[in-house]
Amino acid sequence: MAEILAENLSGKAVTGTDGAEMGMLYNITMDLETGRLQNLIIEPNEHLDNSQFEVDEQGHLLVPVDRVQAVKDQMIVQR
Repeated sequence: MAEILAENLSGKAVTGTDGAEMGMLYNITMDLETGRLQNLIIEPNEHLDNSQFEVDEQGHLLVPVDRVQAVKDQMIVQR
């Protein structure tokens, strides 16, 4: 995958592989010891069935980074 600057990802639309508009990317978490990215933090669309993902205290979806399929005009994640 080509290099993409983190500043270009914030606010990017996130869509599931099934075509569902999941929401907007809010942030990304990483393991401070290894530097590996862990989760996308997504502000979910109101009508999204988010039962397959963990949700943080603010209601953001926590989607493991290994589910990212593509990053272009929007992020595509496996659902």
